[in-house]
Amino acid sequence: MNRTFDVAIAGGGIVGAACAAECARAGMSVALVERELVGSGATAAGMGHIVVMDDSAAQFALTRFSQRLWHEMSAEFPSEVEFEPTGTIWVAADDDEMAEVRRKHEYYAARGVRTEILDQHSLREAEPNLRLGLAGGLLAPEDAVVYPPCAALYFWKRARDAGATLISGTVAKLEAGNLQLAEGTVIAAGVTVNAAGAWASELTAGVKIRKRKGHLLITDRYPEFVRHQLVELGYLKSAHSVTSDSVAFNVQPRRTGQLLIGSSRQYDNESKNIDHDILQRMLERACAFMPGIGPLSSIRAWTGFRAATPDKLPLIGPWPESPGLFLATGHEGLGITTSLATARLLVDQIAGRPSEIAIQPYLPSRSFTESHV
Repeated sequence: MNRTFDVAIAGGGIVGAACAAECARAGMSVALVERELVGSGATAAGMGHIVVMDDSAAQFALTRFSQRLWHEMSAEFPSEVEFEPTGTIWVAADDDEMAEVRRKHEYYAARGVRTEILDQHSLREAEPNLRLGLAGGLLAPEDAVVYPPCAALYFWKRARDAGATLISGTVAKLEAGNLQLAEGTVIAAGVTVNAAGAWASELTAGVKIRKRKGHLLITDRYPEFVRHQLVELGYLKSAHSVTSDSVAFNVQPRRTGQLLIGSSRQYDNESKNIDHDILQRMLERACAFMPGIGPLSSIRAWTGFRAATPDKLPLIGPWPESPGLFLATGHEGLGITTSLATARLLVDQIAGRPSEIAIQPYLPSRSFTESHV
């Protein structure tokens, strides 16, 4: 049976669920189409770090805006969302990285973001299990962590309570005006939204998305072993590599007392299987910063696929080749953080209302230079 909505969204990850909630809140009739469970896929595979990043002015604006939205909503979250204002410590291994700490501190301070420079002693006090000899770090106390699948499910429930409909099925065709399921059902909509993450280009030809594989590992329960989200400043270099596999120290404390250990990045590897060489390199990197991680018991390792764009910014807005089709994808490792801001910017454009931040850097109509490829 064919059905008609104001908005039909393909993809029930955290971005799609947030978009459904925001559309429904704006009074639109909404269909959210997901082939598995809301919050599965890349959302379930992610770390859940709510972080402000400053790789570019546009990245800073989007992550800061979204972080504020997370904090504004945090009082409403049920306990299973596990919103924890742990803060992030960017760990500096040497004097060169301490120079980057000072640069970030000045950049953030000029834009109203609180940070604190940690010397060797204060870093050791904050995280006693880090190895001796590290130069210091930067504490960003407003950063937080969440449990992404439950956050996505919460957003969906907000959408449902506002009248949205969840439709289970595989999207076979997506275009302006309608969305067709593999079993033949056609969902007509004034606006269709491609929120399919790493698979967005399979639904919309020409979208510049590459799958970027990542590994994560979770341990048994070790309360207080780690107190903050810990990320090496070298992570920024590895995250920018587009030609080689990379790993970096990135550890997150969970409310359960478990540790979530990352991270890795691989292009052009679409196997869901665990790459044991990459996993070993990732753990060795973690032990280089926290030697005590080595003896801990791990429970499970898994992989997921991030949706990466050439310029490291998401695609939010109308697809220029098909008026009425919008994109909300390409968030790479920041989909959890920027889900709420993405939803707000998307609905601003659909509803023709002004946005709190400039939307131009994220529009799918932007051009990519050779340096981005």
